[in-house]
Amino acid sequence: MVRKGKGKKDRVTPIGGRATAWLAAYRDRARPRLAAGRPTDLLFLSKLGTQLAPRKLSDRMSRYIRTSGVGKAGSCHLFRHSTATLMLEGGADIRFIQALLGHESLQTTQIYTRVATAKLAEVHAASHPGLGLGAQYLPAFAAD
Repeated sequence: MVRKGKGKKDRVTPIGGRATAWLAAYRDRARPRLAAGRPTDLLFLSKLGTQLAPRKLSDRMSRYIRTSGVGKAGSCHLFRHSTATLMLEGGADIRFIQALLGHESLQTTQIYTRVATAKLAEVHAASHPGLGLGAQYLPAFAAD
């Protein structure tokens, strides 16, 4: 459950096995040390055991991305955008991506999930109706 996510809205979103394993490791190993025995309903805690400030997390992610060498600037939002784009390129229906992102309008999702030009060219080459038509279908001036 994402509480007060993008647009301050709540939504249910799936979580994959790898992310679940990382969350379990954090919950079982790191979080108890951060909470230091103090009861809290918060999942992610700061070094002081208090609420993790979104700006701090964003700044940290921005540094990690910059030093990773991927050649893109960004922070947490870059992961959201990249995931949506890769899912779209992988064949996910845009309406499912819309629900995952919590967008009310499909137009927002369409703008948000720009398809990479290389993938678009690949799909075009694999599915164009003229695929496999030989030179006999070229106009006469093309042979000159």
